[in-house]
Amino acid sequence: MHVTHDPEAAAGALINFDQFLAVDIRVGRIIEASPFPEARKPAYKLLIDFGPTIGIRRSSAQITENYELEDLLDRQVAAVVNFPPRQIGKFMSEVLTLGFPNGDGHVILFKPDIAVPVGSRLF
Repeated sequence: MHVTHDPEAAAGALINFDQFLAVDIRVGRIIEASPFPEARKPAYKLLIDFGPTIGIRRSSAQITENYELEDLLDRQVAAVVNFPPRQIGKFMSEVLTLGFPNGDGHVILFKPDIAVPVGSRLF
């Protein structure tokens, strides 16, 4: 799924601004986090509120190494909201929650450093 986690990797191919705008990245707030024991790789199931226009969406996130379930509630996260849903086991993931790998290759969630309104779009 991921191209590379190597911080020394070259930049991807050039894209134009319209291609960038086609990827709809929004801020949401995690309203529920639960275990996902059926996942092949350790993961959590997340319910994320993106506000009245986008609504509440589900996501599977492989973030168990750096986050406890109780620490995720009410946390803002960034996610791609316009990818097609993806079936992960018996769970339908509706958005791609975004993060970066730390030095061990484990996901660190991407979020604004100051709270912004849910549903805000990255530009």
